[in-house]
Amino acid sequence: MKTLIRLFAVLVALQGTIAVNADEEGFTPLFNGKDLSGWVPVNVAPNTFTAKDGLIVSTGKPTGVMRTAKQYENFILELEWRHMQPKGNAGVFVWSHPLTAQGTPFAKSIEVQVLDGHETANYTSHGDVFSIHGARMNPDRPHPAGAERCLPSEKRSKPSPEWNHYRVECRDGVLKLAVNGKVVSGGSQCNPRKGYLCLESEGSECHFRNLRIKELPSSNPPADEVQPVIDGFRSLYTGLDLTNWVSDPGHVGHWQPQDWVLDYDGKSEAKGTSPADAGHLWTEKEFGDFELICDWKWTGKPKTSKRPVIQPNGDEGPEEEEFADAGDSGIYLRGNDKSQINMWCRPIGSGEIRGYRLDKSMPAEVRTGCIPKKRADKPIGQWNRFHITMKGDRTTVVLNGETVIDNVQLPGIPTRGRIALQHHGDPIQFASLLIREL
Repeated sequence: MKTLIRLFAVLVALQGTIAVNADEEGFTPLFNGKDLSGWVPVNVAPNTFTAKDGLIVSTGKPTGVMRTAKQYENFILELEWRHMQPKGNAGVFVWSHPLTAQGTPFAKSIEVQVLDGHETANYTSHGDVFSIHGARMNPDRPHPAGAERCLPSEKRSKPSPEWNHYRVECRDGVLKLAVNGKVVSGGSQCNPRKGYLCLESEGSECHFRNLRIKELPSSNPPADEVQPVIDGFRSLYTGLDLTNWVSDPGHVGHWQPQDWVLDYDGKSEAKGTSPADAGHLWTEKEFGDFELICDWKWTGKPKTSKRPVIQPNGDEGPEEEEFADAGDSGIYLRGNDKSQINMWCRPIGSGEIRGYRLDKSMPAEVRTGCIPKKRADKPIGQWNRFHITMKGDRTTVVLNGETVIDNVQLPGIPTRGRIALQHHGDPIQFASLLIREL
């Protein structure tokens, strides 16, 4: 009898081992335990996410994300996480866009919440799943406020600093989240349903470990349900300090890092190397051909201004026009104030290249090409996004998704130079300063 009992125990143990091994088949690590190979910082500091003692450690500062280098469609993702302080906040983004959404530190995606110690009628710390920044999802259960957010069916998360286990299954736009061994939340009809995976930093130290993924067969989603593939961008702004920018004592207290936002009060006392560049914030590095993304918004109180009307040929006046004015700023390309991409409130719109427009020695097609094709600015106080491309002596400016300057030639522009955020005496904020060298 004892022999039979021992044999039965061995068979049970063996069956358990087989089940575990079967579960392991097809999984590959997303983290090698030593470094962050396969991961790309999007808008965070170099030390926001680090590999230490087999863990991915997030400082939580600044607010932002790190993404995988690869896109995923259908898969099973497993990971463990823990917050090191009560009330900590973080997240895992699924099917994410590779860049931040306009005016936010986060990306268009489906977020799987990683939260500790917060409980309200509208959100919890036990595995909420929800769409953010333009993504769509039909939650498994109606949300009390009608949001595209699924609250978990039961409370299974362990409090800080204990470890929690997540299993995220994604198939054909359907997402299911298991918290510590049981499915509690999810959504269907997710769009997009192919994209990157992100780890989120949001204010407090959080640890991740045992990240692994099992890819499942593709169902060939249509193009409008797939995130774009965009590589090569890096952040010029760390969210913590002015690393990557020329230091000047006169900037202190004026160009101020405020988490993911770079705030400028318009009052820098920096002298610069000449009166023409006094107060401007210059990159340390020079750039040749590049793409630059820059979010910006006015923070000052609008006042009524009058300025000469810009004529179709680039001249100004004689008539004047009245408008609500919150300030003036711009982006200097290749160390050159003449190639400034204007940010202002004049009715012609931002994106104008003023130095070339006013230069009557330039060909007519250059001067008129430097006038915005349309006004694409958001209302004062809302975030705008520039996407500027500089190739050779040609520049294209896209403002809020609209091409306002189309491949205009800038004769005589230097082949390389620094980039500057312009001081013009007015308060303004910047974010998502991302550059890709071409």
